[in-house]
Amino acid sequence: MREEGVRARQRAQTRRTLLREGRRAFAGDGYAGVGLAEIVRAAGVTKGAFYHHFPSKTELFHAVLEEVQQEVGRRVAAAADAEDDPWDQLIAGCGEFLAAATDPELQRIMLVDGPAVLGWAEWRAMDEAASVRHLADALTALIDAGRITPQPVAPLVHLLSGAMNEAALWLATTEGSGEGSGQLARTREALTTLLGALRTD
Repeated sequence: MREEGVRARQRAQTRRTLLREGRRAFAGDGYAGVGLAEIVRAAGVTKGAFYHHFPSKTELFHAVLEEVQQEVGRRVAAAADAEDDPWDQLIAGCGEFLAAATDPELQRIMLVDGPAVLGWAEWRAMDEAASVRHLADALTALIDAGRITPQPVAPLVHLLSGAMNEAALWLATTEGSGEGSGQLARTREALTTLLGALRTD
């Protein structure tokens, strides 16, 4: 039993190392620019050890993307939970998503390579599981409370989610240029104005 516990901890550590090195490589060079040999070498494991945990480089990327989406979800939830009013929670959560998604490391994995590597349908399913459900819950609560005009939630969620993903991609191309200074703040203001049109008061 003791040896089994040691082996289980070693396997868990190897998986964490592969995820860490995979994330570093995918963020730095993009999925297409990273070879499996590079990841294995950086992690200090054999290819056999890699395949014990992940059937392919694509499966490793899938796990890294899931980790990144969960990280962004925690950031969004923390920003929302810091507010007391449900409307302020929505604004804070959406604003934090924009900030998180424009982080170069997260943006490349989550918004650029994610749909390209996994395909739109699978990426969209992961995106829905990670964040769209929370946005739907927030909007539903505001509609039920009479703070937002009653309307079907599903199309509204996908319109807003798509707009925020597109804004994050746009910000990623402007923040590194001279015109990018302050664009995140202005984009947050524009999003707040857009969301404000939904309010009943």
